[in-house]
Amino acid sequence: MNDTRLAISFAVAISLGALLGLERERNKTADGGAGVRTFALISLSGALAGYLDTTLKMGVWALLIFGAVALLIVSEYVMTARRGDTGITTEVSALLAFLLGLLCAHGQLQLASAIAVVMALLLALKQWLHRLATQINADDVEATLKFAIVTLIILPLVPNESYGPPPLDALNPYKIWLMVVLISALNFASYLVIKVVGTEHGIGLVGILGGLASSTAVTLGFARRSKQDGAEAPALALGILLAWTVMLVRVAIMTALISWELGQQLFGVLGVLSVASLLAVAWLWRISKQQARGEVKPGSNPFELSEAIKFGLLFGVVVLAARAAQVYFGDAGVYLASAIAGLTDVDAITLAMADLARLDPASLQLGARAVVIAVLANTLTKSVMVLVLGSAELRRVMLPVTLGLLATGAVGLWLMF
Repeated sequence: MNDTRLAISFAVAISLGALLGLERERNKTADGGAGVRTFALISLSGALAGYLDTTLKMGVWALLIFGAVALLIVSEYVMTARRGDTGITTEVSALLAFLLGLLCAHGQLQLASAIAVVMALLLALKQWLHRLATQINADDVEATLKFAIVTLIILPLVPNESYGPPPLDALNPYKIWLMVVLISALNFASYLVIKVVGTEHGIGLVGILGGLASSTAVTLGFARRSKQDGAEAPALALGILLAWTVMLVRVAIMTALISWELGQQLFGVLGVLSVASLLAVAWLWRISKQQARGEVKPGSNPFELSEAIKFGLLFGVVVLAARAAQVYFGDAGVYLASAIAGLTDVDAITLAMADLARLDPASLQLGARAVVIAVLANTLTKSVMVLVLGSAELRRVMLPVTLGLLATGAVGLWLMF
């Protein structure tokens, strides 16, 4: 190792140790404890041990240095434990700081930096993580563990081949469960967000959070609420439109995760729809006379096996229906299947079309049109909910907005043909 690389390695090691020490400095007690200087020195010790091992071939001395540092850390823990502080976060972080220095000496600067950033983030998010732990109950943990077992242990054993009579051999158990994993992970992220921030907020935030979980549920709930005494239609319409906008963004993200090319195809139409929806949101924000409040529910844990199996079955049915429609009725059959599926759920048909586009690039246009049709069908369903279940005032506010969105989407769809 030349002098420049050696200097950079030691400098990075000291910097990473100091980064961790800065965070630990905030948690030092009146009796002292490891801070910026201590962590920087520990990381420097690791870099020195690595240098002795790799360059000077003195591996025994490297082990002795690690043993000495570990002994000092253990001694510090014993002293703090006697004072009643039994936490070991600082001590574990100090040992890891030594290993970060060791990685730097071995030339793994990028890996060491990434680990240090993740460590600093975990340390800084102490209060947030503790609050999250109080929001997650035993049933959530059990459901997540069951899902992890099925996914990480059983999934590799699931056959990765298509079943069914040709040309309807579209059911692949492995692929179906992968899609279940993807949608469950996205839904679980939404579930955690709602759990952490709480359930009661202003109508706008309820619309955003509800859109992450289910824009249909938000629409249904706010439409019914609009008939209550004192309910302000513009505020409820604001929440509904925010939920619809989040749904559009969610569809774009799901599509891009599976087929980036299809995501690019959809960017124009979904982007225009999102902008149109946000313009309506801005208008409603101005005319809302009060900041009404509402409640959003996280729903069931999406890692519950029953919920995952239900979506897996739905996805399988949608995939088979789309394939049958394409075989027997051509592209028009796929569009019809997308419209029918979109009346109740956008996720399944979106994932099915994204997977089709990934496997067959020639079907990009077909998949993009099908997804837009499903989105419009779903928007139409929610519009009918508002018109049928909402108050007269809510209908007056939402009718021009929904007509504008549907017209915008229809024009975008027409331009795709």
